[in-house]
Amino acid sequence: MKLLAITSCPNGIAHTYMAAENIQKAADELGIQMKVETQGGVGVENTLTAAEIREADGIIIAADRQVDKERFKGKRLLVVGVKEGIRNPEKLIKQFEDGKVPVYKAEEAGSDDQEQSAGKTGGAVQAIYKHLMNGVSYMVPFIVVGGLLVAIALALGGENTPGGIVIPEDSIWATINNIGGAAFGFMVPILAGFIAFSIADKPGLVPGMVGGYIAANGSFYGSAAGAGFLGGIVAGFLAGYVVLGIKKIKAPKAIMPIMPIIILPVFGSVIVGLVFILFIGGPISSVFEWLTTWLASMQGASSIILAMILGAMIAVDMGGPFNKVAFMFGSAMIVEGNYEIMGPIAVAICIPPIGLGLATFLYKRKFKEQDREAGKAAFTMGLFGITEGAIPFAAQDPLRVIPSIVVGSMTGSVIAMLFHVGDRVAHGGPIVAVLGAVDNVLMFFVAVIAGSIVTALMINFLKKDVEQPVAPTVENNVTSITEKQVAIQKLTDITSFELIDTDLKGSTQDEIIDEMIEKLDRAGALHSKAAFKKAIIEREKEGSTGIGMNIAIPHGKSDAVKKASVVFGVKRNGVDWNSLDGMDAKLIFMIAVPERSANNEHLKILQMLSRKLMDEEYREQLLAVATKEKAFELLEDIA
Repeated sequence: MKLLAITSCPNGIAHTYMAAENIQKAADELGIQMKVETQGGVGVENTLTAAEIREADGIIIAADRQVDKERFKGKRLLVVGVKEGIRNPEKLIKQFEDGKVPVYKAEEAGSDDQEQSAGKTGGAVQAIYKHLMNGVSYMVPFIVVGGLLVAIALALGGENTPGGIVIPEDSIWATINNIGGAAFGFMVPILAGFIAFSIADKPGLVPGMVGGYIAANGSFYGSAAGAGFLGGIVAGFLAGYVVLGIKKIKAPKAIMPIMPIIILPVFGSVIVGLVFILFIGGPISSVFEWLTTWLASMQGASSIILAMILGAMIAVDMGGPFNKVAFMFGSAMIVEGNYEIMGPIAVAICIPPIGLGLATFLYKRKFKEQDREAGKAAFTMGLFGITEGAIPFAAQDPLRVIPSIVVGSMTGSVIAMLFHVGDRVAHGGPIVAVLGAVDNVLMFFVAVIAGSIVTALMINFLKKDVEQPVAPTVENNVTSITEKQVAIQKLTDITSFELIDTDLKGSTQDEIIDEMIEKLDRAGALHSKAAFKKAIIEREKEGSTGIGMNIAIPHGKSDAVKKASVVFGVKRNGVDWNSLDGMDAKLIFMIAVPERSANNEHLKILQMLSRKLMDEEYREQLLAVATKEKAFELLEDIA
């Protein structure tokens, strides 16, 4: 089978490439030919050719922004959010193997297929989020460019006056400042236009941008402030669904050719414009003016609470919807001339990746080697205000990592708010301070450092030490037993018929553990049953080895072990193992390795098991075995 995929996230940074990597990896493991096109912040890479599309058996689109599907007419097409591509790539691929993916037809063009796909992965909420993120993804470059140009002009051309920093009108910096202002002016129209584009395709673009322009200019409806980005969001959704509604009206064949280029854009723009001016603009503008006034009036404890909320929202989902809401709010405040909202946000944005990078450097025993390498990348991403650098750590250990980064970001935000740190550009991280966009630079860095340290300290406190490889020992010029172990290429290198039981008798977790330890002892793998059981129990206290899906993998690393061994047992009616998903354990693997394991064997074994046991069909085959011979035959596939 040959499949193609496209991945794209709103900002085109971390999620785009994480999804691409995971989909490609899953395809390789399943023996599926795969090519992944990424539509990221640097543009389209690894572009799918017409020949490749023609030869493909199906296409996966894992994206949170609009992707052109016109080229996939007549092909089986699966549309999901980008996080599905990160979390469940195998599941997506197997839908094609099971024949569950429909063929994409020309008449489905627009948003209908999106809505259907969204319904499978989260319903109407997911669809709305997808349209919104498409608009945000196109808006962000405008506010970044505009903000940076304004910041540069102020930093290099500004002069201190009693009324604040002023740029001389006859200088080149005034021109650069005006260019930055022009870029800012596109923010709301672009947001609205591409929300509408996501809903109704190209015919929605013009009505959306027109509606966004009206939303941003209060003169249309007698408001000095305008409806801001909130109005832009409303205008975008209004335009998209108005155009979709007009599409459904049956038109004479004679005018069908001009529908997409004249009828839909013209009527859509008029309807959206009139509705917004007459009914929507005024109320939204009033709310926004009240909100701006309320924020401006916040002092003391209330401003601290605001900073805490913003910091938590930025960190909790690292680029997700909560993060985007806070970011857009701060961006809108910049346009309104309130820079002390974006300041705490700019601090919070960079703390998760910098704090985790710092933790991997200071507390190496808490992280595996590959995680320490990821920490270097996260730290660098943090310097440039890319929160997504923290995602790999949060995905691995959310219960410890997410609270740590949330508290750290809240700490930094509060410090920034207390000391009136401002940010004149819609971005975060030290890069904005270096470019001169930050007011009170010293306290900006104090806030970032403090928040990052808090994150690192919490990580150190909450995370448990990981077991590191231990070099083999030499005593009296005799190599220790660990160097005599055979290299483990597959599971059957360290198991045997006598270590397999297709019908475990124990009715409790403790009884099963004793039963399996007894098999290890009879096979000559242990010095002491009691000592090895102690190691098993100590590991269970750290967290259940019931990984879910009816699987438990108790393991112990102890001097009581003579040689690396694995016991496999089936408990057909299951036993409570306090598993992560609440399911009883039926497939149980007990791993025993010597304390001084030269090659960190138990980690290698765990990796082999985890990879193979993700296959549902394979798990069902193991559950069905009736003889040791059949079980051993299946276990040979674990390598």
